[in-house]
Amino acid sequence: MKILVVGASKGTGALCVKSALARDHRVSAFARTPSKLNLEHERLTKVVGDFHDAASVAAAMPGHDAVIITASVSSLSELKAIPDYFSRGTRYCIDAMKASGVKRLIVLSALGAGDSKPHAGWFLRTVVINGILKRAFQDHDVQERLTEESKLEWTIARPGRLTNGPAKGRVVRADTPDAKVPSSISRADVADFMVDACTARDTIGKTFSLGG
Repeated sequence: MKILVVGASKGTGALCVKSALARDHRVSAFARTPSKLNLEHERLTKVVGDFHDAASVAAAMPGHDAVIITASVSSLSELKAIPDYFSRGTRYCIDAMKASGVKRLIVLSALGAGDSKPHAGWFLRTVVINGILKRAFQDHDVQERLTEESKLEWTIARPGRLTNGPAKGRVVRADTPDAKVPSSISRADVADFMVDACTARDTIGKTFSLGG
């Protein structure tokens, strides 16, 4: 399978690239500065592009079998400058996928977005979702809605607090919004879930809360 990883230069995106290569996929690492990805491989192509430029996304799309969207802001000031950061780029990806006939889409959201918000703990709901990261969660809601309405073969991942370190290999996943999962999970485990979802037919059309 040939996978386009959007937001591939760091964090969960970079780990998705590594995970996909480890599973023998071909990977296009799409980012504004993909040179930051400290990885070289014969099945890896680094693509300079902008998640928020429709033409850039459209140019990178043809020839892929699946798309993983992990693009995220690096600071609150970036989110303030681009309040529709997640939804705008996701819309461009969906449009480009439809134009190029690419059907499989995996989107990184967050635990507490969409219909999982009422089931979040008091601190997460009050301090984070409705406070510090209110703008981000509002846009994740739009991003999820666009994904669900896209008519593509989509999967949404909603991890809890992301941690660094190696994958533990014991991801707890739930496809109902009221199910309880551990409050944190390593980025490496999230990356493995997202890459595996590219080929897992039983994850299509579902949203998963993730902990580990």
